[in-house]
Amino acid sequence: MARKEISHAYRCKRLGCPKPVSMAQEALEMIKDRKKDLFLVVATDTLGKEDEVGRIIIKGFFETMKVTREIPHTIFFLNAGVKLTTINEDIVPILKELVAMGVEIFSCGTCLKYYKLESKLKVGYRGTTSQVIEGMKDFKKTIWIG
Repeated sequence: MARKEISHAYRCKRLGCPKPVSMAQEALEMIKDRKKDLFLVVATDTLGKEDEVGRIIIKGFFETMKVTREIPHTIFFLNAGVKLTTINEDIVPILKELVAMGVEIFSCGTCLKYYKLESKLKVGYRGTTSQVIEGMKDFKKTIWIG
């Protein structure tokens, strides 16, 4: 006796089939999987003690992060670090690329006001220090720079 072929649609209706997933959905799932892994707080616009070389090093830090795709879930800029999201023309484009890769960026509102940079925010959103407290509590790891 010949075996009757059952259509794919019928089989899925009766037995259940997983929904097809697009590449974009897979990328979103990967971002969700790394959710709450790393919270980065940047409280300076340089790395190290010497300002001139420190500006070069911090740019290299963010470029390396972008190239290696070793990215945090969230970056919170405070103190002089808010200069990186506002007036530092070398860093802003790199940070915008990180945002395009799924990184959330916030700058401390009080710090923006202190440095008179509120109207100059070029990447990310204005944030509050309560986000720092939540980040320290909710994320697996918090790293402070500065």
